[in-house]
Amino acid sequence: MLAKTDWAHLIPHQGAMSLLDAVVSWNETSIHAISESHALADHPLRGSAGLHAVHLAEYGAQAMAVHGALLARERGASEARPGRLVSLREVSLAIEWVDPAQGRLDVHAESLYADDAGAQYAFRVEQGGRLLVSGRAAVIHPLP
Repeated sequence: MLAKTDWAHLIPHQGAMSLLDAVVSWNETSIHAISESHALADHPLRGSAGLHAVHLAEYGAQAMAVHGALLARERGASEARPGRLVSLREVSLAIEWVDPAQGRLDVHAESLYADDAGAQYAFRVEQGGRLLVSGRAAVIHPLP
């Protein structure tokens, strides 16, 4: 398990918008992270009715960012190339609102394709073994 202190400085998401708590496992093509931030009363994406499930796509996108940063570090880069989320596809919501009482979130992302210009990942967010949200996301790496 990688604590947040090991990788948080590698991604652009900081402060309250850094939604993941730890990395359970990762390899060349995938990452499994966990989070309990969905239960915070001051969650930056929470509305008056709670945290809408569509916002779980941001958890998937952050898992992608952490994965890319860990890969870059492993390859000897001093920092990961910045990325911009450019599309979400085939997003499926099994719930409407996230129930904080159901426990931690398990966030999975799998690289489908990656090169110097960008990457595409499949992601899913589960809670207590139940699939909440899944989809695909694409990121581009702008030219310097």
